[in-house]
Amino acid sequence: MVEKKVRIGLVGFGTIGSGVAKLIIEQGDLIAYQRGLRLELGCVVDIDTESPRPVKLPDGILTNDIDRLLNDKSIHIGVELVGGTNAAKDIQLKMLAAGKDVVTANKALLAEFGNELYKAAQKNGHCIAFEASCAGGIPIISAIRTGLAANNIKGFYGIVNGTCNYILSNMTAEDKDFSQALAQAQQKGYAEADPTLDINGMDSAHKLAILASIAFGSEVALEDIFVEGIEGVSKEDICYGGEMGYVLKLLAIGKKNDASKISLRVHPSFILNNSRLAHVDGSFNAVSIFGDAVGQLMYYGRGAGMMPTASAVVADIIDVALGNSANTFRHLQLKSRSETEPLIEKIDNLVNRYYIRIMCKDQPGVIARWSKVLAEHQISISGALQHEGHGPENTVPVVITTHPTQQKNVTAALEDMEKLEVIGGKPVCIRIVDIPEDGQE
Repeated sequence: MVEKKVRIGLVGFGTIGSGVAKLIIEQGDLIAYQRGLRLELGCVVDIDTESPRPVKLPDGILTNDIDRLLNDKSIHIGVELVGGTNAAKDIQLKMLAAGKDVVTANKALLAEFGNELYKAAQKNGHCIAFEASCAGGIPIISAIRTGLAANNIKGFYGIVNGTCNYILSNMTAEDKDFSQALAQAQQKGYAEADPTLDINGMDSAHKLAILASIAFGSEVALEDIFVEGIEGVSKEDICYGGEMGYVLKLLAIGKKNDASKISLRVHPSFILNNSRLAHVDGSFNAVSIFGDAVGQLMYYGRGAGMMPTASAVVADIIDVALGNSANTFRHLQLKSRSETEPLIEKIDNLVNRYYIRIMCKDQPGVIARWSKVLAEHQISISGALQHEGHGPENTVPVVITTHPTQQKNVTAALEDMEKLEVIGGKPVCIRIVDIPEDGQE
């Protein structure tokens, strides 16, 4: 087979960049044999040219001068792996203007500026490939764009942040509180020293914005997404939920109803312990997708880390080099923001079931008081749990689950409950997400 030589310029030589360089160097012969492509690093650009990395580059490849990449006409593909938004956006726009196709794993950048970058790429006659942006080594973008192209995707439910999943799995299995589980995640390298973007839900929101735009064919913006993190989750609620048959996960949920209204949300979710996503533990990711023709599919694997993410980046490089990405990207059609905004369903209008824990004063008539509040807001109780024992200020924990009701009703009821003198502290409320069985979405 005649090999086609493809030269690549890589910007960002950190963890993922090192993994990409390692794969290109070590798997070069295999890629050439299987795909007929000889991938070659034209240059690797990073502000740090001295620190040791887990891969040795050929002499003269590493540089701190990005113009070397931009001005080299023999470099066909620019790979942006610097992270962040401002510098990364500028780098991608310069690559496109210089005649390069772009490969990126930058979820934050695409979530905030993807619509602008896609248009710039199409204007310049080039493409942006971004498989690695959403779920590490899981080929979820290509699955939605090509494998499920014949489907009207009605919804998806994703565990797309390995840090949060590791923390919640640890809290569940080992009865640890949040701070203990977070510290262990940091010790094992599953959480950053500053884990804010993971635990506050924003990392999952970035990925949801990208997935939703592709799945629903719309220009989704971050402000369309309701976001709630896991910082306030307690091991007590995980335990009580477990007694009632639920497992707690941080889910990224995108749904489209029959009227084409779109709901997008990230929040802690109790799901039935026999559902497929309930058994995705540790740092693993999974996305369950519902298509009108194919039914339910679940994609599972490692959602982060050097080599899983590098695997997705190099797969994109190969796809770009073969011309597949250009064809797919050229036909990317998204509804404009003016068309999309009226379709976004606000969180207050969404209907869910709910887990509510109330710390009730141990005295007669308490149940009647808070039950009356629920009834006044058209909230019906479907289950209840109470243990003997007392908490602060002679209170007793009472857990209830509700029948489906609108978010705005629950919000109003919780505000009224908190005002009751027979309730100690702020009630805890966690959404129960009923993931439909295959064929019901």
